[in-house]
Amino acid sequence: MVLLVTATGGPGWVAGLLGACITFPHLFGPFLARSLDVARDGRTVLSLACVAHGATLAAAVLLHPHVPTALTALLLIATGLTGPLLTGGISSRLPAIAGPGQVAQRRAQGWDVATYGLGGTIGPSIVAVVSGWSTPTVAALVLAAATVVAAVLVRLLPHAPPPAAAGVVPRPLATLKIIATTGALRRTLYLTMVVAASVAVLPIAAVASTDRFGIAPSTAGLLTAVYGVGNLAGSVAVMVRPLRGDADRALPVLALAVAVALAGVALAPTVWVAATAYTLAGVLNAFFFATTLAARSEYAPPAARGQTFVWVGALKITAGSTGTAAAGAVIAHAVHLPAALGAVVISAAAGAAVLDRRHQTRSGR
Repeated sequence: MVLLVTATGGPGWVAGLLGACITFPHLFGPFLARSLDVARDGRTVLSLACVAHGATLAAAVLLHPHVPTALTALLLIATGLTGPLLTGGISSRLPAIAGPGQVAQRRAQGWDVATYGLGGTIGPSIVAVVSGWSTPTVAALVLAAATVVAAVLVRLLPHAPPPAAAGVVPRPLATLKIIATTGALRRTLYLTMVVAASVAVLPIAAVASTDRFGIAPSTAGLLTAVYGVGNLAGSVAVMVRPLRGDADRALPVLALAVAVALAGVALAPTVWVAATAYTLAGVLNAFFFATTLAARSEYAPPAARGQTFVWVGALKITAGSTGTAAAGAVIAHAVHLPAALGAVVISAAAGAAVLDRRHQTRSGR
């Protein structure tokens, strides 16, 4: 959308506004997610969400030059509302796909992490190639069409009956209360949000570090790319050798490992050290992400599993947007500051999670 507005001569504030209209509605996605837990066939809900996502995106793109910006914004808000169902909602189907075994589920979670990384790489690549060959409008329509194709593919997933009668499935705010009062889910939520906000600074830090290292601005893209490569490598490692043990106990350790990698980004004396730190951050974040998926699946009550996945996913995306905005605000003071602050905040959250778990254990006794 940013590229489309820019290509048609629109002002920067309109491009930013329309881009935000796709991302900020994710926060309200959980209020649609209860349908996953009460539907006779959750695949139908996901397929309809895919169709709605593609249709509203296509309508916004085609109508944008001919209608008021407010109407385009409303269509993109509708697009964004379905987003959490296409991410956390589909991830909530993993137990039905992989079966009840922990090793099989965690291997599937590695595949799931890989799909996020591949989507984040292939999507922009399609936009770049198709926009160069044709126009940004055609590029956006290709993505919209792909989402409609996904609606068909979702129907091929294994069927899973509803986990409970509709009257037993909690409402969205009640589900959020369950997450907040269930120790393992609470820790999963705030660690997920803190890590997402912190790693979101890396693209900003990469661009700003070009002067620091005396390299061409185009090299910033390579730093971001090696983070993506590391993330994909980490997800492959989880597929090959699934993580074992208690996800709740592992999350603070993995979060702290991500913090160490961010500290390496902040302190790197050369671009090669920085590239290594970016790669390591990608690998470790893949391990962390896969473990958050395991925690959501294993600790969420069956009657609210879909909502739990969507709540955590929606708040994660919101936190990532906040981290990007915060990085842009503070990086003018010092290039290394966003990554350094991210490392500090993650370390504090990991420490809080350890204390939280110990307190819960003592209270339980």
